Amino acid sequence: MTFAPGPAALKWAAATQAAVAGPALSILIFHRVLEGPDPLFPDEVDRARFDRLMGLVARSFRVVTLGQALASLEQGRLAPRTLAITFDDGYADNAEIALPILQRHGLAATFFVATGFLDGGRMFNDTVIEAVRRSPHTALDLGDFGLGRLAVGTPGERRAAIEAMLPKVKYLSLAQREDALRRLEQTCGHPALPNDLMMRSRQVQQLHAAGMEIGGHTVRHPNLAQTPDDEARREIAEGRDALAALVDAPIEVFAYPNGRPDRDYDRRHVQMVRELGFRGAVSTARGVATAADDRFQLPRHTPWGRSLATWSLRLLAGLRQRGFASAGAAQPAGSR
Repeated sequence: MTFAPGPAALKWAAATQAAVAGPALSILIFHRVLEGPDPLFPDEVDRARFDRLMGLVARSFRVVTLGQALASLEQGRLAPRTLAITFDDGYADNAEIALPILQRHGLAATFFVATGFLDGGRMFNDTVIEAVRRSPHTALDLGDFGLGRLAVGTPGERRAAIEAMLPKVKYLSLAQREDALRRLEQTCGHPALPNDLMMRSRQVQQLHAAGMEIGGHTVRHPNLAQTPDDEARREIAEGRDALAALVDAPIEVFAYPNGRPDRDYDRRHVQMVRELGFRGAVSTARGVATAADDRFQLPRHTPWGRSLATWSLRLLAGLRQRGFASAGAAQPAGSR
């Protein structure tokens, strides 16, 4: 029999942590919430699993938006078992699937939106995923990317090819990225790719109207560390301004694209975010945040796991891991 920690166990773990080390803020990362399981990526969260996870979270934690959590941290009044739910990038299923579930459980969340993909755009990683997924070929010559010839005849082989390709594209400049994606599409046989994965502008407005928090995530999701400073600042500022105009409200929180400290962004970008007037920002360094952490480099974690038991156990483990910023060290973390 599999043990699944319930709300009482999670509350006990959070209370114990608070007693030993002071109150801490858990910040969860999501990207997509699919309608059903994806055979290529079975660990991706779908509607049924997200509903179960949010039910557990609602019973176990005091859930707030990131902005509300920042205010509590600034005032030294963070309550035990405080948790923030965040979504990165701006996928349409955030509004279509995740929002009704959040509302049913009485939860609010923060949505970080890359504005350049609204209204029919497509994230670079989705171009890679969908080009390989939809290719009619059973093998792909990816020698141009240093990967040789890869079999893609089965879902497992396609997943492996996608996972090999994504790092080859993620760390390119924006211009190089576009060129690489064009070459990949050609290699894959120019399959028809979806243009409805990302939110429409009206869906961002719908989230805001429902009491959700909207945060900045640049325009085109560049790797800031590989981007000239003036372009990086422009990406951050223009993304913020576009969202503020869309929802007619200030945009006060930010998520660094990809989010690994000293690889995806560095202290230059932290300073830019401060100077542009944000109240705080999140990375993808693992851990929970405390009053000692830098408000502009708050850690987040994703307790992956297909079963509620695995997810719960990893959430419990996350409660014990301190944020990197207070220790002055950048800990790597996985990001999409």
